[in-house]
Amino acid sequence: MQWRKHITGLAFSIVFVVSYFTNKFVLSVLKFTYPTLFQGWQTFVGALLLLLSGKFGWVEMSRITRSAALSCLPGSLLFVGNIYAGSRALSRIDIPFFFTLQNSSHVVSYIILKVVHREKTQWLKFVSICFMLLSAINLPMYDPQFDISGYLWAVGHLLCVGGYRVFQVHYKSSNLSDLEQQCINYLFSVLLLAIAAHPSGDLMGAMEFPSLQSYTFHCGCCASALLGFLLLLATVKLKSGLTLKHFEVWIFLSKITAMSLSPFVFNMDINTPSLICVVTSHVGEALLVYSQRDSKL
Repeated sequence: MQWRKHITGLAFSIVFVVSYFTNKFVLSVLKFTYPTLFQGWQTFVGALLLLLSGKFGWVEMSRITRSAALSCLPGSLLFVGNIYAGSRALSRIDIPFFFTLQNSSHVVSYIILKVVHREKTQWLKFVSICFMLLSAINLPMYDPQFDISGYLWAVGHLLCVGGYRVFQVHYKSSNLSDLEQQCINYLFSVLLLAIAAHPSGDLMGAMEFPSLQSYTFHCGCCASALLGFLLLLATVKLKSGLTLKHFEVWIFLSKITAMSLSPFVFNMDINTPSLICVVTSHVGEALLVYSQRDSKL
């Protein structure tokens, strides 16, 4: 039984790394920086595959009631902000720096829980939060390829990620499974991003995209959508078979793997101070994972 959990975790890590690399390739290398279309395509394919999988009995999904769907709309709005701002940020920021900034979403969750829910904080968790916050604050000063637009989008991304994390634990309907929640997120995202595609200028800009007819571009977009769906299934499978602590460990290891391999796949400019920020942030994340071994969040 234990070896099956390790295989599931390894499969999750592989899909996680390849998914991020594929998205980075389309966004940064091919420079397809039209997130309403790119994320709209991904969520459309994800919703379609998820609904088909539920219909054929490949995954367990119940009928979603209108009241349950409405109760999840705030979370779905945060999800759309997460993927939209995340795409904008990832297109401009290297993967190690992106994860370092993303880690500070735990600071957002911490503040919400402290202010709204008056949660008590362990000293180790507080130290880990400080490590991640200080790393994110100092990183822009040492990033050799600092892009203010990318960092502003990263701030929007981490705010949505932090808020969504709290929503999932404290506000999500208990009648919905993770797959049902994600199905609502996908459908809401498709609708909202489709409406925003023309006003944002993405639709007209994409018509003039140089690689629009490129085989490489088509393969990258198809692979990113399929990998996103597979990552969802791998995440749900991993969560169902492990405790929260061990699930967080696999996420941490997957991020470390992606950051370690990214210099061999993408052109990166990193110096010693920025590397220290990256390492410090993930030391903080490791401490957070350890401190939350008995926590829900």
